[in-house]
Amino acid sequence: MTDKIAIEDYLAQGGVLSSPANVPPRYRGELLRVMASFVDSELAGSAGFADTINDAPGIQERISAARIVLEKADHASRVLKVMETFGADGGRYAAHHPWASRVARDADIGLARQSGDMRLSIFHYPLDGWVDAVVMNVLMGRASVIQIEELARVSYQPLAEVFRAILPRERRHAELGLKGLVQVLEESEALIRAKASVQYWYPRVAASFGQSSSGRFETLARLRIRHTPNETLLAKWQDEVDAQLSALRLN
Repeated sequence: MTDKIAIEDYLAQGGVLSSPANVPPRYRGELLRVMASFVDSELAGSAGFADTINDAPGIQERISAARIVLEKADHASRVLKVMETFGADGGRYAAHHPWASRVARDADIGLARQSGDMRLSIFHYPLDGWVDAVVMNVLMGRASVIQIEELARVSYQPLAEVFRAILPRERRHAELGLKGLVQVLEESEALIRAKASVQYWYPRVAASFGQSSSGRFETLARLRIRHTPNETLLAKWQDEVDAQLSALRLN
């Protein structure tokens, strides 16, 4: 108990941890859960978006989509390397689950996780063509930036450094998504499809921020793995994407 109080006091005062050898068991478990969720989400997101590359209307759009697929897999690899220092088997991780698998389009799984799969629930839903993929990328791209900004403040220093390195590329993914959406909306028929996709993806992306007033957040906050409540991050996302959608006549 003394050690537990000491470590929480140390973290509360702005201290950071830098080695698995210095990490207490509860901290280790929570940190691994956060990392697994990120890695699984990036692998699933990359696998799902890969299927849409050939739906892209032009060469530049294909290049942008391929870059997102590549970089999301790379981001997963970077965090997985941190997990390996805690004993994770990185060699089997990418192949142990069908990352491209999806539920039915009209399914509603809420915040459910699948056995052996820690991806955010949104990455269980399928994309439906290029316009739908672009809309999802705009909404989830902005959510990813906000969520990674939060994770870049984690008290485990090696992981924080990885997230800080990843963040500029995730911002670029969001920018590419918005640029792509502006382009597709130049076609009059795309507006109707895009509005339907916004209606479909908006609540599912919102759910990726987790439950409000989460008891688990309190634990993570004490360990300084997390800092900002889910509802605050969600509100920030809503303000930002609502402004974007309004400017594009999509809200």
